[in-house]
Amino acid sequence: MNLYSFAKAFVYGVLKPIYRFEVIGRENFPSEGGVLLCSNHIDNLDPPVVGINAPRPVHFMAKEELFSVPVLGKLVPHLNAFPVKRGMSDREALRKGLGILKEGKVLGLFPEGTRSKTGQLGKGLAGAGFFALRSDAYVMPCAIIGPYKAFSKLKVVYGKPIEMKELRERKASAEETTDVIMEEIRKLVEKHS
Repeated sequence: MNLYSFAKAFVYGVLKPIYRFEVIGRENFPSEGGVLLCSNHIDNLDPPVVGINAPRPVHFMAKEELFSVPVLGKLVPHLNAFPVKRGMSDREALRKGLGILKEGKVLGLFPEGTRSKTGQLGKGLAGAGFFALRSDAYVMPCAIIGPYKAFSKLKVVYGKPIEMKELRERKASAEETTDVIMEEIRKLVEKHS
């Protein structure tokens, strides 16, 4: 058992009794091929919650500062996370993300870029659209529906992959593509709230 699998089982064991996870749409998750998994962002626990409930290992972009935190900084790379410099175009992170998708793995993103302070869905950044257009990965919307309150239900909803063919063929902008992804996440939040 590698460290990712061990950590996933451990974190699931810790969080499951606290947040009664209800996972909806796991059958929508492609069993193979690159997947761009795009979720809303309402809490610091979102990455582990999405990761432990996904049927495949998820690679997350994580803010660069986490990699300099004692102990955590050494652990994070073993948990399929890689650093991204926030607030600027980080070409190395973009290359790394595209490589993950081209290798047929799952790249997890929070298109809003930061946590929503209100719990409301914010505007997505162009990065999600960039990855969706520059790869042939499945693009999956995901909604986390809280609140993160001890012993209450927390929903993780995986939608059906978004049809990207038309956007890719007409070379839509990254911003427009992100807007399409965010609209699908919004629909999941509204349907399952």
